[in-house]
Amino acid sequence: MSNDIKNIAILGSTGSIGTQALEVIGENPSLFKAYVLTAHSNAHLLIIQALQFNPAYVVICDESKYPEVKQALAGTATKVLSGINSIIEIVTHPEIEVVLTAMVGFAGLEPTIAAIKAGKNIALANKETLVVAGGLITELAKQHGVKILPVDSEHSAIYQCLAGEEDNTIEKIILTASGGPFRGKTSDYLVNVTREHALKHPNWVMGAKITIDSATLMNKGLEVIEAKWLFDLEAEQIEVIVHPQSIIHSMVQFEDGSLKAQMGLPDMKLPIQYALAHPGRLKNNFKRFDFMDYPNLTFEKADIKTFKNLGLAFEALNKGGNMPCIVNAANEVAVAGFLNNELGFMAMSDIIESSMQSIKYQTQPTLDDYLNTDKETRIFAQNLIKQMPVKAYNLI
Repeated sequence: MSNDIKNIAILGSTGSIGTQALEVIGENPSLFKAYVLTAHSNAHLLIIQALQFNPAYVVICDESKYPEVKQALAGTATKVLSGINSIIEIVTHPEIEVVLTAMVGFAGLEPTIAAIKAGKNIALANKETLVVAGGLITELAKQHGVKILPVDSEHSAIYQCLAGEEDNTIEKIILTASGGPFRGKTSDYLVNVTREHALKHPNWVMGAKITIDSATLMNKGLEVIEAKWLFDLEAEQIEVIVHPQSIIHSMVQFEDGSLKAQMGLPDMKLPIQYALAHPGRLKNNFKRFDFMDYPNLTFEKADIKTFKNLGLAFEALNKGGNMPCIVNAANEVAVAGFLNNELGFMAMSDIIESSMQSIKYQTQPTLDDYLNTDKETRIFAQNLIKQMPVKAYNLI
């Protein structure tokens, strides 16, 4: 094998980001090797991926699915492991150069920490890792000389805009938001929306959790907190603007007033490829943007009165400590409840706000504190949902 081939560990290979990352790897076999693939419980797709890409290791987090994966790959050179501890251990493997963290939610935190301590560069698609423990993660990255390369389209855009600008002061960054499927809708309308409505994103193809976050604008709120840590910013240096066409992926304004924007069609394969190939750019056959197809690019102010989650995220960022961890855990529980038709769309914000008011606030949390805060918040939020009146939201 050529020394030029990067061995990639994909944490969450069966999700939206993971499957697109494998497409990028498959299109560039002389540059990348899928060395480790992990999945939470989708054994069927993990098996298909392993048979196609021949990774050295696969990990199925759901241990009950281990026999199925083990048997299916028995005739291959791929070693099969199971459980979250195996993921935490395998990311330290000396052959791995880049760990793409595409696991959903808080579950990505400990594997990311382990990878950083092992000196692996991180292609970060799991924004919750920085939301929950941004100070801890960025400090560890500095200590171990590790690069954190953002995969979110917005943060990748900022990262690209800052290339060559290391000595220039950022006045502010502008994160763009599509507005999701309910842009311009009122609270009266949102009370009655269903999971099916919320899962229909106008521009992006994403997993269920991030699609709901986009519909509530919580995804943008989490991105605001992530941006603070990625780019060493204060809350007042981060602005959110709604851009329905999703062509300008984000912008940087420097102290002289100049704006730099990164533009392109909404396609996650581009930021994935940029992170994996960094610092170079790779030729590809992705569809190109044509201004004539988009003669009008429009912008609107984000409606944080109707979509409270964005305002709650800014509040958590300003408060600091373990407050973003509380917001993240409550949101994960609330989104799961909404997807299970256990609560309404607007009630998700109520769950998050109540958790912020009720869970003990800590100014200087340790990793154990984050783990305890996450657990405590989930129990609290789940109990809140159980107390809500039963309503068949999926029938509205």
